[in-house]
Formats: sequence, C-alpha cells, structure tokens
Amino acid sequence: MAEAPSTLTGPDLKMGMPLTELADGAMRLGHADGEAVLLARRGGEVFAIGATCTHYGGPLAEGLMEGDTVRCPWHHACFSLRTGEALRAPALNPVPCWAVEQRDGRIYVTQRSERAPLATTPTPSRRGSPAPRAVVIIGAGAAGHAAAEMLRREGYDGAITVVDADPDAPYDRPNLSKDYLAGNAPEEWIPLRPPDFAAQHGIEVVRTRATTIDAGKRQVSLEGGGVLGFDRLLLATGADPVRLTTPGMDQPHVHYLRSLANSRAIIAGAASAKQAVVVGSSFIGLEVAASLRARNIGVHVVAPDKRPLERVLGPEMGDFIRGLHEEHGVVFHLERTVAEVHPGFVVLSDGTKVAADLVVVGVGVRPRVGLAERAGLAMDRGVAVSEYLETSVPGIFAAGDIARWPDPRTGARIRVEHWVVAERAGQVAARNLLGAREPFAMTPFFWSAHYDVPINYVGHAEQWDRIELSGDIAKRDCVLSYYAGDTRLAVASIFRDRESLEAEVVMEQQAVTS
Repeated sequence: MAEAPSTLTGPDLKMGMPLTELADGAMRLGHADGEAVLLARRGGEVFAIGATCTHYGGPLAEGLMEGDTVRCPWHHACFSLRTGEALRAPALNPVPCWAVEQRDGRIYVTQRSERAPLATTPTPSRRGSPAPRAVVIIGAGAAGHAAAEMLRREGYDGAITVVDADPDAPYDRPNLSKDYLAGNAPEEWIPLRPPDFAAQHGIEVVRTRATTIDAGKRQVSLEGGGVLGFDRLLLATGADPVRLTTPGMDQPHVHYLRSLANSRAIIAGAASAKQAVVVGSSFIGLEVAASLRARNIGVHVVAPDKRPLERVLGPEMGDFIRGLHEEHGVVFHLERTVAEVHPGFVVLSDGTKVAADLVVVGVGVRPRVGLAERAGLAMDRGVAVSEYLETSVPGIFAAGDIARWPDPRTGARIRVEHWVVAERAGQVAARNLLGAREPFAMTPFFWSAHYDVPINYVGHAEQWDRIELSGDIAKRDCVLSYYAGDTRLAVASIFRDRESLEAEVVMEQQAVTS
C-alpha cells in the first residue's frame, strides 16, 4: 500500500483554533501528536480523525464530507467522522480518532483513540432472526474476503469457513496490473492482511475447490473429499480470463493476468524481454502495457477495436487514451487480431509479423458460474440475485463478478466486474447473511491508471444516447457524463476527484428515492 505523506501542514490542533475558522459542513487539515488530523464540523459538533485514507494513503481533507462521513477523493472509501471506522471499501482499516473539546470559542483536539479493525461485541442476529451457526464463503477474493471481515466486524461469533484454492488470496488484485507489475510497489503491499489474520479472527480458510452445492442438505462438497455444512452460504467465485484458442497461445511466453501468480510470471518473463505484445485493448491490457513500458520494454497492442476502450468510455476518451500510450512509445495495431503465436514473434490477421518475446492476453473475463449452475440456482447471464444479493434459494447469497442484481436507479439488472463493487457487495451480503435485509444500492465505482493519469468512473452505462464533456481531455482535466435521455448514468473523470465524489452521492440519493 502507498505510504502517507510525512509533511504536516495546518494548525497544531492540540493548541486549539477558533471555532469561527471552521464553518458548518467544512473540513480543515491540521495535526496533533505528530500526525495529520482531519477536523470537520457538522452543526454544533466537531470531529477529528486521521487525515490519511488507509487504502492507498489518499488525502481525506481533499475528499467530500457527507453527513457525518468523509469520502476519499482517490478511490471513494468512506469513513465515519464520529469513530474513524471504515464504512465501505476499498478501505478496510479504520483511521484513528481524537476527542474534541470546545472551550471559550476555540476547538481543541485532545485524547487519541484507535478503533479496532473488527468489532468485539457479539451481535449474533438481526431483526430477531436466529443467528446462523455456520457460514461458508466460496471464494477468498474481493467479495469473499470483505464478507468474512464484515461478519466479524458485525460481531458474528459463529463458524466462518472460506474455500479457495488460490494459495495467495486475499490480495490487492487491482495492483497486479498497475504499480506491482510496473515494479513500483513491493510485494509486501499486495496481501490484504497478514498471514495470521484469518486464524486470529476465527476464520477457517480451506485451500481447495468446492465441487458441488447441495442446497437441500445445506452442504458443500470439496475437491479431494470432505463436506462442509452451512446455515448460510455466500458464492463469491469471481471470474476467469477469457482464453484464446489461437495457434501458439499455449506457449510458455504467453500469459494471462488474473492472479498474483500470473503477475509474478509476467514479471519473471519481463526480466529478459525486449518487446512484448499485449493482446486486447481492455483496461487490464492497457494497464499491462503501461507497466511494461515502465520496465523499458517495447510494447505493441493488438486489438480488433477501432479505438481502445471506446465501448466503455466513448470515442473522445478512447482517442485520448490511445494518444497517451503512444506518447509513451506504445504501438497500436487496431482492427486486427493475432492469427499465430511463434517463439519470438506473432503473426497478425493481416499477415504482419511483430517481434514478441513476451505475450500478455487481456481480452476480458467470464464469470465463474459453473458451481451455481450445477446447484440449480436461477441464472441471468450470471447468478440472479435480489436487491439483498440473495439467490433463488433462500439462505444462499452471491456477490462479486458472478452476481446480477437490480440497479436501484434504472430497474435494469446489471452485473459489474469491478474490485470495489465486489468488496462493497461482500460487505452488504455479510450483513444480510445475518438478517439485515439491506438493499445493495451503492453506486458502482472503479479506477484505472495509465502512467501518471488516473481515470475514475462512477455509475454504470452499458449504452448511452450522448456524452457531455466538461473541461479539456487533452489537458487531462475533465469530466465526461454519459446520458440516456435525461438520466446521467455514469461519469468518467481525470483529475476531477471532487466532482466524481459529488456524482456518486447524487446517484446514491437517486437510488434511495427512486
């Protein structure tokens, strides 16, 4: 994870500051006890919490205050101003909290406290429903890990078993194509938790695959033998990369990127590579291209698209992204595919030969729904779930890349393959496993990084009527809004963090009132 800035700015809040210098609804960056502190006022109350997001070190003072919460400008984590608790992913750890006193028209930050990451007071049931004795979570990725943590945070003291064959999970998957692959993030940043975290919190992790679910008997069968009983089950099986059958794609210098092991293998291949071909102009493909360029490897991108990312972001942003990569030396071969892969080169669909001693394929993913299908769960281009993320079988929930849920703004059913969405869905699913009946109404969000240019995306727009641009894409200072009729479905932005946060809040308010 990124480290927080070390320079302290603003007033020493231990010495106090005039209340008149902090308007209602305003935030102020200061410091106390050698730490950066965010001071915020809501009516007559004043709060003081740590000023640095526990996800990637984002500056909370540049974020958005909403009620008694603050949202991080970088990746939209949300913290309680009252307690410092991390209320929603991608931040999982709280920030410290200080007591605040008001005397003689001045504000003083006094005693520091730090909330424990997980709750310790048992709250075994919700709305009078009996607490489940055993919860099984299949998948230790974004959704599964966030759900297991949230169960303990909510005080659930029953059995939690997480099933996943990936020996490294859970880890920071978005970083695998970004700084970690570029060589700018050490591997110690990648695990989400220390190795003993699960054991310390009574979470059993079984490193194998689930083969079948017997919904009637409430049992999960495991590869190699063994059966797990459950009262509640969460399916968080994620997705697999789409694999190409092109001749030569089975060679050892051809890689896909989904797991930490995949990223390590690409890094190992990059150590001796001079030129790479990236197949696909997806977000993953282009982030890989940027990371390999950071390692001074020549990169050619081959894709059938007219523009990179046009289907998701539109033509203006697609042209900008292509130009940005070309500025950094990437060569595009668009409206073409790879016809053959050979040691040292690839042959394109037009007969062109491109040198390549490393090939990385990034052409999308498919939800891993086989287990759900065999269990007889209702399907809808994914696993169909209710607004509470419950499947067609009561007591069995699904979250993350496999789940298709009703969008509370449009009524359409959507499935979103984004890390933050999966984490937040896992958190909501955990509360609903305990009987909360909380609709999953959070606005989808993701971020992508290309060299020094971050792109934030809020909302969900599979199709749109028009795109409205505010600012200047070429100057890397803009907001693009995607509309269907009068409905603003989504917003993509570059260095407009506050507007991105404001759009997120508005969309969530629309979801509540629709």
